Amino acid sequence: MRAERPWGKAVVVGGSYAGLVTARVLTDFFREVVLVERDAVDEDTGVHPGAPQGYHAHAMLAKGGQILERLFPGLREELRAAGAPVFDYGEGIDFLLPVGLAPRQRTGVRIQTFTRDELERRLRRKVLALPQITLVPSTQCTGLTRDSSGRVTGVTCQSQHTDPSDPSDSPEPFELAADLVVDASGRASSLTDWLGAMGVTVPPKRTVKAKVTYTSMNFDRPHTSEPGHPDYYVAYQMLFAPSVPRAGVLLAVERDRWTCSLFGFEDQPPTDDKGYVEFAESLRNPRLAEHIGRRSVQEPTRRYTNVDNQWRPFHAVKDWPDRLLAVGDSVCAFNPVYGQGMTVAAMEAELLQGMLKRCRATGRLDGLARGFQKKVGRLVLLPWTVSTNSDLMWTPDGQSLAARFAHWYNMRLFRVAVKDAAVWTKFVRVVNMVASPALLFHPQVALKVLTVTPRRT
Repeated sequence: MRAERPWGKAVVVGGSYAGLVTARVLTDFFREVVLVERDAVDEDTGVHPGAPQGYHAHAMLAKGGQILERLFPGLREELRAAGAPVFDYGEGIDFLLPVGLAPRQRTGVRIQTFTRDELERRLRRKVLALPQITLVPSTQCTGLTRDSSGRVTGVTCQSQHTDPSDPSDSPEPFELAADLVVDASGRASSLTDWLGAMGVTVPPKRTVKAKVTYTSMNFDRPHTSEPGHPDYYVAYQMLFAPSVPRAGVLLAVERDRWTCSLFGFEDQPPTDDKGYVEFAESLRNPRLAEHIGRRSVQEPTRRYTNVDNQWRPFHAVKDWPDRLLAVGDSVCAFNPVYGQGMTVAAMEAELLQGMLKRCRATGRLDGLARGFQKKVGRLVLLPWTVSTNSDLMWTPDGQSLAARFAHWYNMRLFRVAVKDAAVWTKFVRVVNMVASPALLFHPQVALKVLTVTPRRT
């Protein structure tokens, strides 16, 4: 057992999606993994207050789905049994690009659609069922502990009040010792402040404003045997600066429901039923309004505005402490419209798994932390560039030549892709992170892109 799991305890700060997939990896190497979560969660919890984005449409790209299936064998089939469809990206999506509908042909890229609520609940049950896992809910981490060398040795914690109306109900703060601490506490992470208290300076956070609002609802979807069942599982109109400031997505999810998220740049999709339908009717893809209008049962409509791209450059910290890692939105949070966040967190977990295997061979954890953060910095660079280049184009004047070229190239690529299924397939593979972006600059593709005749839409 000690040879297989040579280290004693790891503490993960944050028990949402990124914390859960990271904790699953850590159980292969640590005899105990403690999940500290500020919300009152248990094995039946899905979406919770600390993850308000969970009520909105989420995309699991093909790469992320592959990693989750390796970490949690059988997960895809469990979700399918609950009604979460698995389908080919090209065959199952009614995808409206800024220049027209994408080809409805097989791409070989398999994806699955579900709610964040369902995914997180199932992951939480699987993780909490592992014998190495201990959950500490309703608890806020308040800082780091360290030894004389500066190495992180644990976290300080404060349990939430059990009775907020009773001033005398003030639980005592406590410490959790650990051989490794992982911050997975998301956008609201306090890690920069904790490091500052240790005398470690983090360069300023990079922020690119998205100025996009999401308004979402779940409602009933016809069963496959019922009249009116469509021949697609996703209907999508792509948000594209600056010509398409309104967009939306309709996802077939578990228990015969649709999840619909409407997006607006500097234009908040309404939360009232009449306004919601009218906004959907203003889109060029009629599928969303069509299905919203047919609903007979709906869940509450919710709005989310905290979507700015944020990157804390932990990879650039020269004196990064040993035994401390940061993952997920604690490091880099993307505008959710591009569907990258969950897949990037899964890729970080897979990266950590590989690095811990090498550490196990040597029996040494020291040196892992800084190397991991540097590799995470390289990992997030591409999705960050994709997300921010697009968002910068809402105000194209004064933007970098690289961002303006990428935007120009993408528009021409779309003009080719709507007529060329092979190019569309290449785009789909890149978007789903199962192929390198270099595929879209292959001479055969680039020649078509550079010679396509521009036209007004």
